[in-house]
Amino acid sequence: MKRSPITSNNSNNLADANQPWSPADSAALYCVEDWGNQYFGVTPQGNLAVKVPFNQSDVELPLMDIVAGMRERGVDMPCILRIENLLGHRLSILNQAFEKAIRESNYRNVYRGVFPIKVNQQSHVVDEISRFGQSHNHGLEAGSKAELIIALSHTQSLDSLIICNGYKDEEFVELGLYARKIGVRCFFVIESLAELPIILAVSQRLSIEPLLGVRIRLSTTVDGHWQQDSGDQSIFGLSTNALLTIVDQLKTADMLHCLQLLHCHLGSQIPNIRNIRVGVQEACRFYGGLVKEGADMGYLDLGGGLAVDYDGSRSNSTHSKNYGLNEYCVDIVETVMESLDPLDIPHPVIVTESGRATAAYSSLLLFNVLDVRHHRAAPIPESLLASAKQNTQETLSPINSLLHVCEHFADMRLQECYNDALFYREEVRELFKLGQASMRERGLAENLALSILNRIVSEMPKIDRIPTEIEDLPTLLADIYYGNFSLFQSLPDIWAIDQVFPIMPIHRLQEKPTNDAILADLTCDCDGKIDQFVGPNGLQPTLPLHELNEDEEYYLGVFLVGAYQETLGDLHNLFGDTNVVSVRIKEDQNFEFVHEFHGDTIGDVLEYVEYDVKNVQEKFRQLAEQAVRAKRISATDRREMLKAFKDSLQGYTYFEKSQ
Repeated sequence: MKRSPITSNNSNNLADANQPWSPADSAALYCVEDWGNQYFGVTPQGNLAVKVPFNQSDVELPLMDIVAGMRERGVDMPCILRIENLLGHRLSILNQAFEKAIRESNYRNVYRGVFPIKVNQQSHVVDEISRFGQSHNHGLEAGSKAELIIALSHTQSLDSLIICNGYKDEEFVELGLYARKIGVRCFFVIESLAELPIILAVSQRLSIEPLLGVRIRLSTTVDGHWQQDSGDQSIFGLSTNALLTIVDQLKTADMLHCLQLLHCHLGSQIPNIRNIRVGVQEACRFYGGLVKEGADMGYLDLGGGLAVDYDGSRSNSTHSKNYGLNEYCVDIVETVMESLDPLDIPHPVIVTESGRATAAYSSLLLFNVLDVRHHRAAPIPESLLASAKQNTQETLSPINSLLHVCEHFADMRLQECYNDALFYREEVRELFKLGQASMRERGLAENLALSILNRIVSEMPKIDRIPTEIEDLPTLLADIYYGNFSLFQSLPDIWAIDQVFPIMPIHRLQEKPTNDAILADLTCDCDGKIDQFVGPNGLQPTLPLHELNEDEEYYLGVFLVGAYQETLGDLHNLFGDTNVVSVRIKEDQNFEFVHEFHGDTIGDVLEYVEYDVKNVQEKFRQLAEQAVRAKRISATDRREMLKAFKDSLQGYTYFEKSQ
């Protein structure tokens, strides 16, 4: 989808900040309507608001109202904010879309969704999935014993499913068979030939027949980030020959009737609907083959893959999708019917494992900006510029040469100014290395060169053809905004797989942003930065942001982070879990704090990496006591130091503003 071009300002490209600017301009600049999926919007007052659908109308709540409530309750930044209503709405519309497609296509069976617990294992998320999903018989998918225990404890309807993927040992199988005995539809999906003997042995020992599924490895490949893990390169699933071996072994054991489900997983975040159609068609061929072999089939599990439009482009790019939810459901239903009706095979229960599309929208990361590093030149004294006029070109030193460029900038080509700025700056740097230029002289040369580069950027919009060599100069001179968060803890997919999430300020949107920036986190790591953002003309290397106001916090939000980010986070620099707040918005436009979880303390993260906190305190006490004996500090000093040390162990791992 082609978007309307929006011109963003840059601190180095000083566009007129006094031009008229409205909240609608900010909404367009940050593409809110494109990625927000009608869940987010900008208010006339310039605040970003979450919009929750109710039966009669949508309720719009500014995020700053929630932030104010968090501050009143002592919840510091950074914080994960969950909007419970969105989790329930996503789950509801998924089921409703399939129900509509089934009804309008005269499909002769039902849809049963399952939520993959691995997408977000947090207890209150799974609680909400179970609560909202009960009316739709929405189940859970478990890939480990721990996740199976969660699923068993959250099953509220015997018409819902538990799908067990992953490798399963005897204990895993026992749990699933006991669930089967009490009436839970718990399917073991066989991933490899080694699993079936274990399942059969435990089943025989407990005298409980299992519900079995098989995971087939399709040849269909998909577009997007996971392309190389699809098709023949997929690391999970049975080959055709392995599938036939499973069928033969079940026939020998007189248990082929237990095989009732075919599972396939095309991939995660599939951007192209054509991949889904082709994959479903291939899966149906295997389903028909199993029916022909005599298996008592009834369920077709098409796995995950329903994508989230992170960049709002509505395209088949990696971070987007070229289809809507209704199209996705209709295409699946129609493809199953077109494939199985000619074979006179009854329509199976359609199962999907949509986790990303269910959970992503409900969570966002909020953080405050701590500092900004500008790439701006300090004002050049008139006396220095005057001295440049008194020198002839033949007698110029590198610094005087830079002054000369500053003075005659208007008479020179941008490329020439750029070349001279870099050349003479490098000359001064070399003289500094040789001890022939002072630190102040180097500082002056750096500032003069930066002044020239700033002026080049300001002139670039005025010329028709920008020289190739200076095209990236605005990005190179972008400001760095230091955010109070850890990329590795809260947004690990940005670092690991170059995932793009929408990022924008949540307030001051009635003001025109004047700085182009990249974001840096608190970690001491060069990878702890974000330099790819959603923009009106596609992905862009900088984010338009406002100047910081003194004595006022500046808040940014990272959106669509409800899938995978929390469970994949690590303890880089020992920054732990953030605070978490879960709110429920009411139809009367009020809201309530449903859950409030305080993030890890320093003591918590030390214990995660196997430190004994009491031992740590004792070692510091001994160090302080040695200082008392050596008369470097007093006993009173020691008491204050030990108290500060103990208090720090109970403190938040992130930056805390002084009270």
